[in-house]
Amino acid sequence: MEAKSRLDIKLLENCTDALRAVAHPLRLEIIRILHERAEMTVSEIFDYLNIEQAIASHHLRIMKDQDIVDVRRDGKNSIYYLTNKKFYDIADIITSIVK
Repeated sequence: MEAKSRLDIKLLENCTDALRAVAHPLRLEIIRILHERAEMTVSEIFDYLNIEQAIASHHLRIMKDQDIVDVRRDGKNSIYYLTNKKFYDIADIITSIVK
């Protein structure tokens, strides 16, 4: 008798949500620069990307909701960092395949 494959639907949904959160040019770039610099403030991120603060905050919030980035407070600054280096690996693989 064949063993039935059991899909963990919740796990697959979580994976899909994380991939959606990565699947945007600005988010891929945020992941890349956080990988390079380890930590950055919101101001540093939007200055580096030459975008408005609201846009940077929006994309960071999407990634934070999926635990791709996290934030710590340092006085008035919100400092963002990758929760796991493997998110950079995912972004790197995607960009290398598409090239």
